[in-house]
Amino acid sequence: MPLRLAYMGTPDFAVPALLALIDAGHEIAAVYTQPPRPAGRGYKLQPSPVQRVAEERGLPVRHPKTLRTPEAQAEFASLGLDAAVVAAYGLILPQPVLDAPRLGCFNIHASLLPRWRGAAPIHRAILEGDAETGVTIMRMEAGLDTGPMLLMERVPIGPETTTPELHDTLAALGARLIVPALEAVAAGTAVETPQPEAGVTYAAKIAPEDGRIDWADAAAVDRQVRALTPKPGAWFEHEGERIKVLAAVPAEGSGAAGMVLDDKLTVACGRGAIRLLRLQRPGKAPVPARDLLNGFPIPAGTILN
Repeated sequence: MPLRLAYMGTPDFAVPALLALIDAGHEIAAVYTQPPRPAGRGYKLQPSPVQRVAEERGLPVRHPKTLRTPEAQAEFASLGLDAAVVAAYGLILPQPVLDAPRLGCFNIHASLLPRWRGAAPIHRAILEGDAETGVTIMRMEAGLDTGPMLLMERVPIGPETTTPELHDTLAALGARLIVPALEAVAAGTAVETPQPEAGVTYAAKIAPEDGRIDWADAAAVDRQVRALTPKPGAWFEHEGERIKVLAAVPAEGSGAAGMVLDDKLTVACGRGAIRLLRLQRPGKAPVPARDLLNGFPIPAGTILN
């Protein structure tokens, strides 16, 4: 039986689930997303990926700056919803909003809860060297990603997995899981499991300073590059420039931490070594290491900061 839904999401991650709900025949009464932001050349206002798709499908779009005002809450309640689905929306849902839909509000979260509650679960899972992650469909409550779990599915994280690859895998998985989860809720057959108290971690939002490379451990540098490419990027400073490292592989070699070992940009770490494969100078296009070195020499023996 089709449900009357609000869909609340903003980035690319949230698009597949919106499309899956439309394809499943549910009525999308309103799409909530973050307001257009300035981007690109000229900093023109750009709608979010979710807004673009919603408008293409003829769905009404709302982007309040907050849901904490009585006016915003009354407008949400007036939709007469069966349920709301949330995926990387970007605003906290206060209790009156959580209480408004008949069946409740449900979140598509890109981790195996209770590990990596919060804003950046995909990045953090790779940064910390987790062997697996996944998607959890949970009932939302006032706490940060603390609600009971309806469905969960695991995904391995390989030694070469990057954030963009894992992002796309988990977005597709979330889209696949949310439809049967809602069906079970509507039918009264959903099993809602409280999250365990053990194993709680928080995925803080990624800041530019998280990208500064510490050459202490080659494996950690490798994870940092894979986790933070393309944004904000892992980086080091050389001759007053912040150089982004967009691709790297563990390598053989030894020396002082941060020392360039050869003309291929192999860099020694406190443990192991890493070869930098693709880099980007400020205001320049990404290039292979050999092309960067042609116009911006970093000779062997240089200590990178």
